[in-house]
Amino acid sequence: MADVMMMNEIDATASRLGIDQSQIDLDSIRLPPGENFGIISDDEDVYEDDQLEFDTGFGNIIVVDNLPVVPKEKFEKLEGVIRKIYSQIGVIKDDGLWMPVDPQTHKTLGYCFIEYNTPQEAELAKEKTNGYKLDKAHIFAVNMFDDFDRFMKVPDEWAPPEFKPYTPGENLQQWLTDEKARDQFVIRAGSDTEVLWNDARHLKPEPVYKRTYWTESFVQWSPLGTYLATVHRQGAAVWGGANTFNRLMRYAHPQVKLIDFSPGEKYLVTYSSHEPSNPRDANRVVINIFDVRTGKVMRDFRGSADEFAVGGTGGVASWPVFRWGGGQDKYFAKLGKNMISVYETDTFSLIDKKSLKVENVMDFSWSPTDPILSLYVPELGGGNQPARVSLVQIPGKEELRQKNLFSVSDCKMYWQSSGDYLAVKVDRYTKTKKSTYTGFELFRIKERDIPIEVLELDNKNDKIIAFAWEPKGHRFAVIHGDSPRPDVSFYSMRTAHNTGRVSKLATLKGKQANALFWSPSGRFIVLAGLKGFNGQLEFYNVDELETMATAEHFMATDIEWDPTGRYVATAVTSVHEMENGFNVWSFNGKLLYRTLKDHFFQFLWRPRPPSFLTPEKEEEIAKNLKKYSKKYEAEDQDVSMLLSEQEREKRKMLKDEWEKWVNEWKLLHEEEKLERQELRDGEASDEEEEYEAKDIEVEEVLDVTEEVLPFDD
Repeated sequence: MADVMMMNEIDATASRLGIDQSQIDLDSIRLPPGENFGIISDDEDVYEDDQLEFDTGFGNIIVVDNLPVVPKEKFEKLEGVIRKIYSQIGVIKDDGLWMPVDPQTHKTLGYCFIEYNTPQEAELAKEKTNGYKLDKAHIFAVNMFDDFDRFMKVPDEWAPPEFKPYTPGENLQQWLTDEKARDQFVIRAGSDTEVLWNDARHLKPEPVYKRTYWTESFVQWSPLGTYLATVHRQGAAVWGGANTFNRLMRYAHPQVKLIDFSPGEKYLVTYSSHEPSNPRDANRVVINIFDVRTGKVMRDFRGSADEFAVGGTGGVASWPVFRWGGGQDKYFAKLGKNMISVYETDTFSLIDKKSLKVENVMDFSWSPTDPILSLYVPELGGGNQPARVSLVQIPGKEELRQKNLFSVSDCKMYWQSSGDYLAVKVDRYTKTKKSTYTGFELFRIKERDIPIEVLELDNKNDKIIAFAWEPKGHRFAVIHGDSPRPDVSFYSMRTAHNTGRVSKLATLKGKQANALFWSPSGRFIVLAGLKGFNGQLEFYNVDELETMATAEHFMATDIEWDPTGRYVATAVTSVHEMENGFNVWSFNGKLLYRTLKDHFFQFLWRPRPPSFLTPEKEEEIAKNLKKYSKKYEAEDQDVSMLLSEQEREKRKMLKDEWEKWVNEWKLLHEEEKLERQELRDGEASDEEEEYEAKDIEVEEVLDVTEEVLPFDD
């Protein structure tokens, strides 16, 4: 690969030529045709892929079968329906839709031909609409016109298919088999993106893969850690591999700004917003849903920014626009004006071909484990119709539970990660309407009839600063009160004597905290003071209700637990100009190592997929942990001895350097002995005790001034 001039060389050249780089519009620079100055772009094949091939053959024609057979008077209506469906996918040529008619009955024959501008559009139309359910009696069967020619040339005699030996692909989860049971993380600093092992035993990260200009905006792990996604002007890409990071697939979407994976990593959602040519028009939004493995567009959505805003026209845009349901890849939903549109991935169409109508719906969220929607509707009619929170089962759209709420100012829903509980934080107006107070409605989702419990704080006027469920547990934490020293309270949804009542476990008074970070395995939590609290950290054991350690990472902006709950990373990103970088701590608050990075942008732990172990097996391991831990204790001891040996070697090296330096000065001292003797008027001795110390006083007149003073009688 040709050498590329580094940025410091560019800066130096610009300075020598007197060029102000801030005044240069890089996007306006165009290279001469066919010239790349020896710099090969990784994205050139994306441009090649995007060049549409206008075909003069039949590759751009599809045949749609299983259409309704209609008489002449309904012909125009059916043609309009077909044109509406297929014009959303691509540009149909003039006179490109032909529906044959039986000359005797004057009815359609149940199929049609559609001619697109390009073969790519035709292929996409076939992929997206083959199996499309127009109604119960008519399910589209779509084929390429060229396929009929291939079907007509099927040989009369059967021939066995050509046998191809199986060649296994790369194990994309090879990193999970690390013998040291380490986790990986990715960082972005400056123009570099780097994946590293968290080698806590050796108190430093170990490099895995590094690439300059790997992404143009940000990187993102897929939910199970299989892929690392990068974002570029031409689209997105995913990377992975057994021992390195190879590009596995590209997804063409010009000017993509945001991406989101489905929970099971089957699909990738990409988003772009384009400025309109007419200033009075709204921004045009394009959302594509790709199959991650094949790169095919499964469904696209286009429209104005208002159509994808929360609450419809005039609402606020929210990402992700589509929210995936039930920890699966089967359903996804979008909030619209007075409705929630729920789609199924079998056909990528609306369930029952219609949205869920809910007047004035403001928010919704999915259960993390089940196809259950929770939705919030504010008060209507000036308070005559109360606000409500409802639970709706998908796909049947059956309402499982509803709770009416009165005098509501605001409402926010928090699902527990196992889907066992739903907490609804409700801000209510006081009787005077001049202030608000907060309470919680706690839904027990897995219990019969879904009972609801009301929780109010001891001081119900306390402001709620943060709320967080314990992952996979029954406890939650709340930061409440006034800054700069609010209180932190812990609650449990069950107690030893009564599993159906919420109970308070403890309240910690006057903590410098405004954010909560539970360990993924529960039990431990970090009480963090970010932003105005300057990175105060308290590592707390909720089982024992005791503080394990307090620390500080000055100006910390981000905190993230590793997926196993063993380590915590705190980071200072480039929103601050000083002290950019990250620290890695043990679960109990011991600082393991610190890494400084200029222009630090991102730190992301690589997620782990769920364990294949059964709950019984996990419980058995926990009971016999000492047996399993012997191996790791021995390894830890070996590493400790190695580190001690390295420390001894380091100290020995420093001592040797010191002694070498002392000997050099002694030698120099001896060489200059004669010169010192001359300076002491022939005195030969350098020994200090052979000298006689005398105190000598020296008086010196610095100045004499004579002044005549008048003498008065």
